[in-house]
Amino acid sequence: MSSPHTSLKVFNTLGLEVSAQALYIADTPEAIMSAWQATQQANQPFIVLGEGSNVLFLGDFDGGVIINAIKGISLEEEAESWHLHIGAGENWHELVEHTLKKGITGLENLALIPGKAGSAPIQNIGAYGVEFKDICHYVDVLHLPTQKISRLDREACQFGYRDSIFKHEMKDNHVIVAVGLRLAKQWKPVLNYGDLAKLNPATVCAWDVFNAVCQMRQSKLPDPRVTGNVGSFFKNPLITLELANELLEAWPGMPHYPQANGDVKLAAGWLIDQCHLKGYQVGGAAVHRQQALVLINENHATPKDIVALAHEVRNHVGEKFNVWLEPEVRFIGAQGERNAVEVIS
Repeated sequence: MSSPHTSLKVFNTLGLEVSAQALYIADTPEAIMSAWQATQQANQPFIVLGEGSNVLFLGDFDGGVIINAIKGISLEEEAESWHLHIGAGENWHELVEHTLKKGITGLENLALIPGKAGSAPIQNIGAYGVEFKDICHYVDVLHLPTQKISRLDREACQFGYRDSIFKHEMKDNHVIVAVGLRLAKQWKPVLNYGDLAKLNPATVCAWDVFNAVCQMRQSKLPDPRVTGNVGSFFKNPLITLELANELLEAWPGMPHYPQANGDVKLAAGWLIDQCHLKGYQVGGAAVHRQQALVLINENHATPKDIVALAHEVRNHVGEKFNVWLEPEVRFIGAQGERNAVEVIS
């Protein structure tokens, strides 16, 4: 189904007033194919969205927006693990709740992450010590030019920090139609981050972790249905050990997380906070007052307002710490995806 010159306000969680030439709601791989073919015949760009919870439209989109609405959850049980096959259009948080209600553990740290299941591998979503790659078994991908669906195992997805093959080689002509998860029956709680560290590993259950994660996220992150936002706007930066040691001399309390490869991950929210930017505004856009990592549409913000605010935040942090933040969010221009760092530099 398609509508001409459609508002995308409800299809981007920043709630920006932007439009597309056409909008298609596609609930099967075939529907995605025919929507794509329509954009090709019209010689227009296209983009596939789930809930629009990780995109910043830089203005009106000169093509077709395809909403991936493929549903379905099937479950197979093996001796050691559960195997889930999930349609790309399933809501991620509802999936987390659904599995816990069935007594299936392993997704609880990823509760309340906005978006659809099909977006999870693109971003390699992660929170509180767990990443999508830890539970991914496979990703089913539709190759638009050949109309073929192929299955990529976890290694083939090339997962990195907020990164995957779906942001690179498979960015333009591939659409994720389903994800396969493998969840071990032998449950090991991951309690390294935030308030989870206060839970007792001996007595904790998955619902305790789920409830604690929901509480932490709700206390820090505004509900996009009330205040437009895309969650964390910037990635937590990875820096060299040498730079980390320099910064720790000046800021001994700086949160830092040594990585296996010798780099050190910093908390972007803490860096922004040290620049006293909470509540900082540009036009209708503002830095959230509870969580500095979140940029919000406070008062009818335009895409330009959000870009200008992101530019200011990046510069303040860069000048103070010599750490240059990169957006986690995908920037979408009139013709398609743009390099986010270039746009805000």
